[in-house]
Amino acid sequence: MLKVFDIIISASLSSLNWVWNCITFNVAWYTNYFWGLILISLIVWGIEILFPWRKNQSIFRKDFWLDAFYMFFNFFVFAIIINGIYELIEAGFMEMGIQIHSLAIIDISLWPMWSQLLVFFIVLDFLQWFTHILLHRYLFLWRFHKVHHSVKEMGFAAHLRYHWMENILYKPLKTFGVLILGGFEPEQAYIVHFIAITIGHFNHSNIKITWGPLKYILNNPVMHLYHHAYVLPKGTYGVNFGISLSLWDYIFKTNYVPEDSGTITIGFKGDDKFPKSFVQQSFHGFFRQHK
Repeated sequence: MLKVFDIIISASLSSLNWVWNCITFNVAWYTNYFWGLILISLIVWGIEILFPWRKNQSIFRKDFWLDAFYMFFNFFVFAIIINGIYELIEAGFMEMGIQIHSLAIIDISLWPMWSQLLVFFIVLDFLQWFTHILLHRYLFLWRFHKVHHSVKEMGFAAHLRYHWMENILYKPLKTFGVLILGGFEPEQAYIVHFIAITIGHFNHSNIKITWGPLKYILNNPVMHLYHHAYVLPKGTYGVNFGISLSLWDYIFKTNYVPEDSGTITIGFKGDDKFPKSFVQQSFHGFFRQHK
């Protein structure tokens, strides 16, 4: 029991130390996710202010500060809290004699770096797309995912407004993706992570971008707005599930963009009664009262 406690405390303190080193510029600049997140957010927010798609939307839109808090909580605070649990699970696998390389389907470690990063990006994005579908398909998961869809005005910071339980759901899938690729992240994986953050910010922003012919590959704000639509096509539980890539939606016929005015109502039925504060939303999903 003492060993378990030591693993959890040690891993959590290690995460805390990493975050502090990011804040104080004691990590390499290209792996500094704290200030990187701030820089990307300011750039996308600046473009929102200069070239707004919905011109009547306030610069400090509804729930702007709540979403800003979610960004840092989900990206850093929760990582500190939960990292010890992940380390404990990994130690458990090692105790059972399960080696991380034993699950590898392909080993990309000897490939050129550009191909490692490309495959890493594509595999992780597909797993996140699939997980995203599950969040909409099954009611017990949708209860948590409602937090993300409770956004009533879209802006860049809405990207990281999601229930902390989604971290628990997505993290194992990401780990699985790493395992099937040989059990490691490419040396320059930070490039993939920063690209994903940037695309996610743009997808939720008040900016009209479709990427031209690349819209069939890259997700975009017009497409993702319809993912948040209050009224969905009949017979569906959601559309446009893409995270960074729209490719999967076009392949599996879950794409839907009937028009691009940006004026549709977003949310879900009953969202007027949905909890408004971070604390209330954090407990939401464990009870059945909101359907």
